[in-house]
Amino acid sequence: MSLKYQVVPVTSFLQNCSIVWCDETMEGVVVDPGGDEKHLATIINELGVKVVNLVLTHGHLDHVGGTEPLARLLGNTPIVGPNKEDNFWLQGLEGQSQMFGFPLTEAFEPDQWLNDGDQIKFGHQVLDVIHTPGHTPGHVVLFSEEAKLAFVGDVLFNGAIGRTDFPKGDFNTLITSIKTKLWPLGNEVRFIPGHGPESTFGHERASNPFVADEMPLY
Repeated sequence: MSLKYQVVPVTSFLQNCSIVWCDETMEGVVVDPGGDEKHLATIINELGVKVVNLVLTHGHLDHVGGTEPLARLLGNTPIVGPNKEDNFWLQGLEGQSQMFGFPLTEAFEPDQWLNDGDQIKFGHQVLDVIHTPGHTPGHVVLFSEEAKLAFVGDVLFNGAIGRTDFPKGDFNTLITSIKTKLWPLGNEVRFIPGHGPESTFGHERASNPFVADEMPLY
């Protein structure tokens, strides 16, 4: 048994939505359904995945815009995450829609907020929840210890880091989250960011100008 995933870029902004599942039971979750919910529902159906949760890493519109419509399409699938510190973003979704020229997305609350140390389980797979503030105060990262794979939202990118100029963003907090919460997971860990291509923590430690360090060679 193993963890499988398919990254689906959604909307004209091409933000990454991830369909993640257990290949033995075909239970799974959808991480950051930012839009194009009918397209996502079609792919989920073609893959044969039984989605048990929609999981949000943070409250920005481009990552949550398709959440409630997709939940309805899949039969009222529960919505979990992010951390409650991002509630102000979810309550401001109508304003975000106007600001960014997105279709109107109404405010909502998830069925469950996520805290550091929580676990999301589907089939025989587990994603550990890691609270990683900085880009937003309630941002969370989802980590599979077994697969050495992390879904990091907008905390870290291939060659860059998340913006910190939004309300309640903080550069130093973000750097601390990356270096103290992500790097200890291991250099070999692959990650799927909210935008752009995958990378590994080791590659970013060696080459990312924002967070590179004196990485030990081993």
